[in-house]
Amino acid sequence: MTEKQEPANFPRELRLLTAKAYKQVFAGSSRFGNRHITILAAENGLAHPRLGMAVSKKCAKKAVDRNRLKRLVRENFRQHQHTLPAVDLVVMFRPTVLTLNNALVREQIELQWHFIQKKIGSPQTVLQKEENDLQTE
Repeated sequence: MTEKQEPANFPRELRLLTAKAYKQVFAGSSRFGNRHITILAAENGLAHPRLGMAVSKKCAKKAVDRNRLKRLVRENFRQHQHTLPAVDLVVMFRPTVLTLNNALVREQIELQWHFIQKKIGSPQTVLQKEENDLQTE
């Protein structure tokens, strides 16, 4: 028997949609990143992660480059959403990211997901923590 996995889609509830949500992440968040990518992560109190992106014209002057970066992040997030903790994420890029090909950008993003899981915790550890808090009350 094979284990059935949840579908990896990117519905509306997994996106940061409002300016208020972005402000909350920018105001109180942990910062993860390297010389190409910066990811801000703030706990959201939900049962799932949410993704937002801020790709400026300063970073990538051409719309095709900005869209490529956003597409790569969305796809990578879609594939890893079930392993990420319940946090709001805002992904930002530095101009040096344009020197990387798609495979290297994916690798850099996956590396940051790993650091976020390591520091904040996996979804299972967050759920266990919440269950323990409920039992102690």
